[in-house]
Amino acid sequence: MLNSRRIVVVLPAYNASKTLEQTYREIPMDIVDDVVLVDDHSRDDTAEVARALGIKHVIRHENNRGYGGNQKTCYSKALDLGADIVIMLHPDYQYTPALIPVMAWIIANDVYPVVLGSRILGNGARKGGMPLYKYIANRGLTLIQNLLVGQKLSEYHTGYRAFSRTVLESTSWQKNSDDFVFDNEMLSQIIMAGFPIGEVTCPTKYFDDASSINFRRSTIYGFGVLAVSFQHFLHRLGLRRHQRYTVSR
Repeated sequence: MLNSRRIVVVLPAYNASKTLEQTYREIPMDIVDDVVLVDDHSRDDTAEVARALGIKHVIRHENNRGYGGNQKTCYSKALDLGADIVIMLHPDYQYTPALIPVMAWIIANDVYPVVLGSRILGNGARKGGMPLYKYIANRGLTLIQNLLVGQKLSEYHTGYRAFSRTVLESTSWQKNSDDFVFDNEMLSQIIMAGFPIGEVTCPTKYFDDASSINFRRSTIYGFGVLAVSFQHFLHRLGLRRHQRYTVSR
């Protein structure tokens, strides 16, 4: 805990058996109260490795639900566990768990209710091996997104994110896609709801066992991101309303 805030780290996993142990061992358990791993019907023994490591909350999907579908299970379980702060960390060791205390501290001390680990701040992306085409696409999409949603984020595409409980309870992320565009839909909802977003510099690593989507999936993702941004823009101006921004609880 930090400032009496319960911290839960969620690990959305798919074929992560080779990198899970290294990721998990570096999670600062002195402040983290619970770890949740959701195995999205991996083809390897990710769930078995997780249980062998002593991760108490291991959920395995009977069918592959996609990256967004995995996160929905992660956040639902974290909230059920009473989390005040939820930190999503990919178990492929692309992002360092060492930033968990910093990200949690920012939320626990009410500086920002949302914190992103940015690969772009400090040139971490290219230094860590991000392919040039992905870097260019990241920068181009981020520029367009900032213009359309009225923000100045360094990137919208990081998989390292921390949320306060209030944010998760105030946005309808359950309505979002089960695919990779889920992340951008969620940020769009958060921005539309008026929550400020903080960023911290995050080094990243690209290597054979780190998860990554191919060029075709990246292209589909890019067009999906643009669609979300234009929907946000139209909703913000009152020209076309979208159910994504309606909270029904």
